[in-house]
Amino acid sequence: MSESLSLDEPQLEPSGPQTSTAVLEREETVPQLQEPGDHERFSHYVRKEKILESALSGEPVTALCGKVWVPGRDPKKFPICPMCKEIADAAWGAPGEGEE
Repeated sequence: MSESLSLDEPQLEPSGPQTSTAVLEREETVPQLQEPGDHERFSHYVRKEKILESALSGEPVTALCGKVWVPGRDPKKFPICPMCKEIADAAWGAPGEGEE
């Protein structure tokens, strides 16, 4: 019963149909309307007309910083998003700039 196999001899393949399976991996990308983290703790800059449209349609809005969400909270209860403020100041000038 004990047969010795030589490393020099080719191994016999089992006869019959052979199949193989390949697995293709792909990342599932699902757009998130609400991003976790600090974005939830700030008020963001969005055009007023976009906020009104969102209130009527329920469609999400996009802030200057890129956050996408459906507004529903009082923005006065949160500090201003530093990234939105930085972008707004760069685009329209910081409050008090140019005044003497």
